[in-house]
Amino acid sequence: MEPVLEVYAAAVQATDDQSIIGLILQADIVVQLVLAMLVLMSVACWTIIFQKAARMSSASRQSARFLDLFWASKRLDEVYEKTGSFRRSPVAEVYRAGYQELMKITAAGAEQHADATENLQRTLRRAAAVESTSLEQYVTFLGTTGATAPFIGLFGTVWGILRAFQKLGAGGPATIDVVGPDIAHALIATAVGLAAAIPAVIAFNYFNNSIRVLNTEMDNFSADFLNIVKRHLK
Repeated sequence: MEPVLEVYAAAVQATDDQSIIGLILQADIVVQLVLAMLVLMSVACWTIIFQKAARMSSASRQSARFLDLFWASKRLDEVYEKTGSFRRSPVAEVYRAGYQELMKITAAGAEQHADATENLQRTLRRAAAVESTSLEQYVTFLGTTGATAPFIGLFGTVWGILRAFQKLGAGGPATIDVVGPDIAHALIATAVGLAAAIPAVIAFNYFNNSIRVLNTEMDNFSADFLNIVKRHLK
């Protein structure tokens, strides 16, 4: 009975050693550092993806609601009073900045009306730039991860292959048991690099497209708001 248990225990141990975790633990320190870096990049990317997905969703939804409110209302001051409910909307924030500048121009009197359009245009452009920068925050990290993660994984792959060839050149038996683990470590590095890069690239393109749409909405709204103000100041 005892020999059977010993054989079973050895088989279990051998199975554990050939698992993914076991192979990673047996890997060279360089491969382990590469894998750790890729895992950290992947975790950071997924954190950004979830945070940006919620941010973009609320920005698009609140911007649509604000535009409906703006075009349905007949008074600019009423719209301004309700902008507090649209803090996630970049279009609403552009309107807040534009309305505040318009109130300054109106309070200054008729002598300031000649420069009103230029001042208001600069204010709207600056507010849109601030909102665009806020939307783009951390998105570049996704692009960086998508561009560099495969190459970092490739470095781990090359290192693992080099380790395998070193063992072959040492004069020992050229069996799969000798070089297999190093080749496995190399393939794991490639797989982890791709696993970090693929979702990062997909999210990077998706968020860039969403930001482009919101930037267009801000530009269109700024032009419409300027036209309304020009008619008001005539």
